[in-house]
Amino acid sequence: MFLLPGLLLYGTLFVYPTLSGLFYSFTDWDGVSPSYHWIGTGNYAKTLQNIVFQKAFLNNVKFMLAVVMLQTLLSLSLALLLAKNSRIHVFLRALYFFPAILSSVSVGLIWAFIYDPTIGLLNITLQAAGLPSLAQNWLGDVHLALYSIAAVQVWAHAGQMMIVFIAGLHSIPAELYEAARMDGGSRWQVFRRITWPLLAPSATIVLAYTTIQSFKAFDLIFTMTDGGPNYATEILTTYIYHLAFANYSFGTASAGSVLFLVLLSVLTALQFKALRADRISY
Repeated sequence: MFLLPGLLLYGTLFVYPTLSGLFYSFTDWDGVSPSYHWIGTGNYAKTLQNIVFQKAFLNNVKFMLAVVMLQTLLSLSLALLLAKNSRIHVFLRALYFFPAILSSVSVGLIWAFIYDPTIGLLNITLQAAGLPSLAQNWLGDVHLALYSIAAVQVWAHAGQMMIVFIAGLHSIPAELYEAARMDGGSRWQVFRRITWPLLAPSATIVLAYTTIQSFKAFDLIFTMTDGGPNYATEILTTYIYHLAFANYSFGTASAGSVLFLVLLSVLTALQFKALRADRISY
């Protein structure tokens, strides 16, 4: 009985919409009409053959790889530098964590202004520093736009993942480091043999969360580029949104959502498996 309110809420807001989406993925429902037709797996075949879907998938993979690698490396580096509990370290942690409390829409609007090719702070700073050749149309160049947004994603959430790594570092017994120093272990050997293996649980959380985060970066991309220019920043979530709310193809959008869920589940499972294997190898 105590669980019933929570179960009702979860069932209403999560289970029912998920099952509805799965059902509508086999129909041609437009999201408005009271009637629809059962078309089987036609939406899935149509989605997989769609050029925009394929481009959105590749963009998502590129975005995910860039964000996961850069954000993990940056957050781990910050954690190693700021693991102590001194006042200055605590202050710097709070400073780096601050972007994580901002809404993604606010972050997108701020950085869209910073990236502006004419009045943006980034290009103005580069020109003032005598580097006008480095000034770019950061969000208007099809080759730069996706990675420009990836940099914003890393900036916004590296501090958040830093806290996870710091919690993992504080859970490692100090005696292990003392024994390693007495045995003459270098910093790299200590990191390789003690720190990283014992950080595996934290790394698992960071990698899984960052992967899911990068695949669900809808609000940031929608605010900054809306998938442009020329689909250069279109990812799966913006593709699904445009199908459902711009083209009124809710059936096809539901099929894309199911494929998105399956893809994300497979990627997360592979990450967990790889990290467990890496931990065992130590």
